[in-house]
Amino acid sequence: MQAASDSHSMITNDELLPLCGAGLSAADDFLGRARQSVRDMVLADGKIDAGLIEGQQFAVHGLAWLATYVECLRQSLAWAERLEGSGQFGVMERLLLQLGFGGYLAEIANGIAMSQIEVVRPSDLGLDQGDLTALRTEAVERLIAHGNTQAERDRLAVLLVAAASSAEFGALGLDDTNAMVREQFRRFTDDHITKAAHGWHLRDELIPMNVVDAMSEMGVFGLTIPEQYGGHGMGKTAMCVVSEELCRGYIGVGSLGTRSEIAAELILHGGTEAQRQHWLPKIASGEILPTAVFTEPNVGSDLGSVGTRAILAGDVYKVRGNKTWITHAARADMMTLLARTNPNQKGYRGLSMLLAEKPRGTVEEPFPAQGMSGGEIQVLGYRGMKEYEIAFDDFEVGAQHLLGGEEGNGFKQLMATFESARIQTAARAVGVAQNAFELGLNYGIERQQFGGAIVRFPRVAGKLAWMAVEIMAARQLTYYAARQKDQGRRCDLEAGMAKLLAARVAWSSADNAVQIHGGNGFSLEFPISRVLCDARILNIFEGAGEIQAQVIARRLLESHN
Repeated sequence: MQAASDSHSMITNDELLPLCGAGLSAADDFLGRARQSVRDMVLADGKIDAGLIEGQQFAVHGLAWLATYVECLRQSLAWAERLEGSGQFGVMERLLLQLGFGGYLAEIANGIAMSQIEVVRPSDLGLDQGDLTALRTEAVERLIAHGNTQAERDRLAVLLVAAASSAEFGALGLDDTNAMVREQFRRFTDDHITKAAHGWHLRDELIPMNVVDAMSEMGVFGLTIPEQYGGHGMGKTAMCVVSEELCRGYIGVGSLGTRSEIAAELILHGGTEAQRQHWLPKIASGEILPTAVFTEPNVGSDLGSVGTRAILAGDVYKVRGNKTWITHAARADMMTLLARTNPNQKGYRGLSMLLAEKPRGTVEEPFPAQGMSGGEIQVLGYRGMKEYEIAFDDFEVGAQHLLGGEEGNGFKQLMATFESARIQTAARAVGVAQNAFELGLNYGIERQQFGGAIVRFPRVAGKLAWMAVEIMAARQLTYYAARQKDQGRRCDLEAGMAKLLAARVAWSSADNAVQIHGGNGFSLEFPISRVLCDARILNIFEGAGEIQAQVIARRLLESHN
């Protein structure tokens, strides 16, 4: 692998940012055309028709992916412009931007991979040759032809190899506070997680409590909880930085913080002041480890069909029903439990959220509580907290623990947490992708074949370069969603896009890193085998990719002017 000289590049440093700006403008116009075209497909009597959306699902979801690509390009360019303004836009950053624009514009023009076997092309969106001609402006043509070439991928790979020892693969554009947070948690991950994580996975054991306690001391569980309730009062961007760094070591460790984030969001925005005063300081300190108890067998994403009942009997609710895919349920001290308090009310309106206390269980006796039983679900990856199914048979929850003190608000309260949960899941995915990339890079440097390191081969170098490009792009889209949330703006669209893209990037990065490892990647001895298993869940939980695309597309279609 040799770096191409600057003279071989057909895009100069001075013209890159303006060229990307022009390319983004053309992509924006193309998105507008696609949006109108798909909207026409699903209109009946001038209104969006749910049946037509279902029937045109491929096109509808394709629109969501197209919009995600365009927003990703927008945030990548904004990142580059900020770096340019602060004097940090170096050669590596330039290549990350150029390759990303060249690659994504080519996909927009020729076909976006929604999955390994589903490629949405302009014709699927009802677009014709005239629309393609409008897209392929001079700027777009130059970026497609010269932005993502083998020579440029080789150049980036050389820089990535040189940066391997420092593990700094491009300026992230963080402010001083978040950069300091990142450095603290990078050191914590390297010292406490990275070397031990694979053993936890292979032995299928819970993350040791000494690690959980150390996370408490680092402030993980109270990161975004306001200071008045014992937290640190930091923003969602800090949450992203922390989640990413922890998941770079092991997804299970990073996901421990998600349990607390969801519970704290529910209580902060939906609880009474007495509930905030009671629960939030304990969550922030790590005294209480919460778990989310929402999903049921045969319900999945259709939460309006939740059947678990909680019937008020005096001063307690008696809970009956079954829940499944409950993460970290045995060792948790409190459950945010979604149940139907009005059995006569169908759909979302009969649901309420309970803050249910429970004794902390063990692997041997996971649920030592009256009216509660269950067992572990064996899983491929994401093992460090374990998954459980739970059966409730007159399990009692004090009436004072009804979230907000009023029945029927459970679904609305849960919906209010989705933005933060999806932003954090996107950050977790970025961390898993970064882990896969670093494992692949280090193996490519160390593995000797045919007289040298395999990273010198263009197809190995190209895989690593594209991983780096997509990871940075997904990271910047995730940070953007976090900033929107921090500024109090509605960001369900941005959060959904970040989660949709980052989950795919995590899986593709892990898959390609396994390929770089060759046969060793299929061996349980090598950590990349764990990362592959862990990465697969990211496109399923917190809204499966198909559900996520549906939500994004509905927003795009309904807000059309």
